[in-house]
Amino acid sequence: MPLASRFKSRPFYGWTIIVALFFTGLTLYGIINSFGVFFKPIGGEFNITRAATSAIISTNMLLIGVVAIIGGWATDKYGPRVVTFLMGLFTGLSLVLTSQTTSLWQMFITYSLLLAVGTGALYPAAMATAARWFDKRRGLALGIVNGGIGLGTVTMPLFANYLIYRLDWRPAYLVMGITAWLVVIPLSRLLRRAPSQIVASAGGASSLSVDATNENHGTPVVDSSPFKIFRAKSFWLIISAWLLHASSILLVYTHLVPHATDLGISSGEAAGLLSFMGGVSIAGRVLTGVLSDKIGGKLASIICALLGVAAFLWLIASQELWMLYLFALVYGFSYGGLNTGVGVLVSGTFHLTNIGVLFGVLDFGFGIGAAIGPYIGGLIFDVTNSYFLAFLISALAMLAASAFIAFVRRESP
Repeated sequence: MPLASRFKSRPFYGWTIIVALFFTGLTLYGIINSFGVFFKPIGGEFNITRAATSAIISTNMLLIGVVAIIGGWATDKYGPRVVTFLMGLFTGLSLVLTSQTTSLWQMFITYSLLLAVGTGALYPAAMATAARWFDKRRGLALGIVNGGIGLGTVTMPLFANYLIYRLDWRPAYLVMGITAWLVVIPLSRLLRRAPSQIVASAGGASSLSVDATNENHGTPVVDSSPFKIFRAKSFWLIISAWLLHASSILLVYTHLVPHATDLGISSGEAAGLLSFMGGVSIAGRVLTGVLSDKIGGKLASIICALLGVAAFLWLIASQELWMLYLFALVYGFSYGGLNTGVGVLVSGTFHLTNIGVLFGVLDFGFGIGAAIGPYIGGLIFDVTNSYFLAFLISALAMLAASAFIAFVRRESP
């Protein structure tokens, strides 16, 4: 049997790519989203306000946005293997050094800066790689990749809370940094840029699977030049919605635990809220991916954004643990589903040639929103001693995001 025929008979390698991206996202996004568990221990260690503590993660999110553009470009040019290897290397280094900090200004270097270098390229690298490998079932593939992010928000906050309880916050970061090295660096070796890279190494079959994406097949429409894409109205509508979405997510992940403990809920139960919300988001990511394959990423995204509006209005009135769990249920599905829906919307609206750069610029918008949300939430609490106004603003932000998505149109060449 010819080499190409033997290769075509093997299982589609795209699913190996998806599994590697799933566990990479689980580890790295889980680390980022566990900051809320470290929030009070760090604030108490350095004797700083909640706004100042929030500034650590806000600076990190802003820098992630900058790194995302570079990471998206690097993924397009060098492929996801090199980019992911560097992500694992710098993430581990960041947390190991953070465990040794002795003053607040050092946290802005070891955590805010180095963790941004380590995780900033994750979203564009993962989404661009998955989109290139799949066409017919792209929504499902992106949903599974996003599901790793959700599972990370389930496991890592609980893991971090356990480590803090047993060891304190500094050794907890040391253990998590070593974990990043052990998981992400080996997984990076499995990644390939696109099906054509496997074909070339196998001897030249022209197609590997009906799901393998030819960079011109099944994907519209806009000229692939990034500068022309950035002039498209639909691009700016999407990035505006993405920014508002990000501000709400990071406000929740930074301030939900402090808010719950302010209501008299234990830190362990509060950390459980983050884990539960992350678990629900897995269902939201995967099911919205399947739904997007049927009704399109646009309508699926609008539905998820409106669920977010309802969730924040409910959170304003929530005073008991069961009420917070209901919020976590609805919002977890909402934000998880929106992450997948927007990914499908973007990859179905723009050409795949420079999709890494495109996702990188979107992640820059995400970083701006993610930087604003936690800081504004902390500032509002410091002024009013309440999160009421912060949660109300988040509800309005999600309503505006749904409107922006509704006006997105497939651009013509």
